[in-house]
Amino acid sequence: MNKKKFRIYLNSPITLGFVAVCVIATALGYLTKDASSVLVFSTYGSSWLSPMTYVRLLCHVFGHAGVDHLINNMLYILLLGPMLEEKYHDRLITVILTTALVTGIIHNIIQPDVMLLGASGVVFAFILLASITGKEDGIPVTLILVAVLWLGKEIYAGFTASDNVSQITHIIGGISGAVLGMLFKK
Repeated sequence: MNKKKFRIYLNSPITLGFVAVCVIATALGYLTKDASSVLVFSTYGSSWLSPMTYVRLLCHVFGHAGVDHLINNMLYILLLGPMLEEKYHDRLITVILTTALVTGIIHNIIQPDVMLLGASGVVFAFILLASITGKEDGIPVTLILVAVLWLGKEIYAGFTASDNVSQITHIIGGISGAVLGMLFKK
């Protein structure tokens, strides 16, 4: 009888690395009473001449407003990331960085007086990227359904919700994932 040994292995280094940086950034925010979040792990309207503006455009996806915010985003990242990483390998870093940059720039232009932090844009990029993933050429029906349902929900929430959630970041993140997914397919 061949007994299999129980072992734990590192299956998705990019996904796990992203989650680790998010946990560290959120912990630093807590330990510094949000000073690190304001300085590095969020984005908001600031001088385009400041080098920190560009650091924040990429790093805002790491910081989170609290443990609940962090856990909700990380659950999606941990569910979708390994599958996407298996399919797209190192290109997943491109998805994360592109989504961070695009959502940060658009947010700073549209809502410069509002601080943005969190991986929600990346989550929605992963959601739409996952719905594109497949072997056939063209646009999958799952992408169309997810996009219609999800975009409809986000647009509705944008008009009706009075919370601190940035629906525009969700929408831009999702569009980033869909566009990158279509480019990856070619």
